Amino acid sequence: MSSDPAAVLEAVWRIESARLVASLARLLQDVGAAEEIAQDTLVIALEQWPRDGVPREPGPWLRATAKHRAIDLIRRRQRYAEKLAVLAGDATAVPGPEEADLDDHIGDDLLRLIFTAAHPVLSTESRVALTLRLLGGLSTPAIARAFLISEATAAQRIVRAKRTLAEAGVRFSMPAPAEIAERTGTVLGVLYLIFNEGYAATGGTDWAQPELCREAIRLGRVLTGLLPDEPEVHGLSALMELQASRLPARTDASGRPVLLDDQDRRRWDRLLIRRGLRALERAEALGGGRYTIQAAIAACHARANTAADTDWTRIAALYEVLAYLQPSPVVRLNQAVAVGRAGDPARGLRIVDGLGAERSLRDYPQLPAVRGDLLARLGRPAEARAAFERAAALTRNEAERALYRARAAEL
Repeated sequence: MSSDPAAVLEAVWRIESARLVASLARLLQDVGAAEEIAQDTLVIALEQWPRDGVPREPGPWLRATAKHRAIDLIRRRQRYAEKLAVLAGDATAVPGPEEADLDDHIGDDLLRLIFTAAHPVLSTESRVALTLRLLGGLSTPAIARAFLISEATAAQRIVRAKRTLAEAGVRFSMPAPAEIAERTGTVLGVLYLIFNEGYAATGGTDWAQPELCREAIRLGRVLTGLLPDEPEVHGLSALMELQASRLPARTDASGRPVLLDDQDRRRWDRLLIRRGLRALERAEALGGGRYTIQAAIAACHARANTAADTDWTRIAALYEVLAYLQPSPVVRLNQAVAVGRAGDPARGLRIVDGLGAERSLRDYPQLPAVRGDLLARLGRPAEARAAFERAAALTRNEAERALYRARAAEL
């Protein structure tokens, strides 16, 4: 272990922070207060560890320090409630703080925190920000950088999310049994958004943001341990592991994008592929849904030793199933790619042209990019070049813009 107290604390904090917040939230029934006490504990450690040395057991030290501060807060609340009761002429005793152990119920606490951070009362942006803050352990500046927003905006989203939960009276608890399936879908949707923004950044100069992918994968692994019988939890975990396996090969030494067909598959992460395939097997055994189908598509690429070995016919068939389970323009667009690669670019182009009236795809750069690729395969270079130029004009990502301009120049 590093002898640098700050480095040790950073490593320990990434492991302990989510569990610490979850356990504090159980004691306080207030996610905002729990996060504040966790941050206070981090500040105390930053002050004391360089001066006094790193504790022999850093995790228990953090939990003990946080517990004492939480109990102090509960006692202050108790005294305040007692004073109010006296003023109101109510002599009823106010319960004192429970001497609860922060090591208890860690699995249950984490699951409650995951469901609370992704509560439907919050906007999608707030769910993502709060999940990354409380469970991912990312700082506010890191969240701001990841989503190309100002630090003030990121902080505002987090503060607003905590305030909304408090004002709505959302308790730190599991949803009712009838709501669990819906809320699990919300949780998975948040992780999916985080991973996708990391895998293919919608803005900025970088082609990908691996840190976001790692956080989403880590949370997915936590979720599979907490909900081992939920097929789509395993399906999403499989999808993220398999997709992330390609990250080392998706850019060259200069950071420029490398398309799937041109990637050096020897650079793909074989450990992530093995983990992803195991998770996919588990999801399929449990009867997975749309995430499992997407993972099966990713598995077709993972199993192909070369680009030429890719089973595009199976991929096109899987997209047909996915379009039935999840009818959306983006799924149909991906189906068009697969159909074109399976040997029928004319049919793929018909699918794309049928999506031209979709309002949700009006400013979506991948629509003209896919159209350009299909037109190139059909031997219509002038139209393909115009399509790639249109894609370059639409994207907010500099690396992607350079890629589309290069494709246009080749034509």
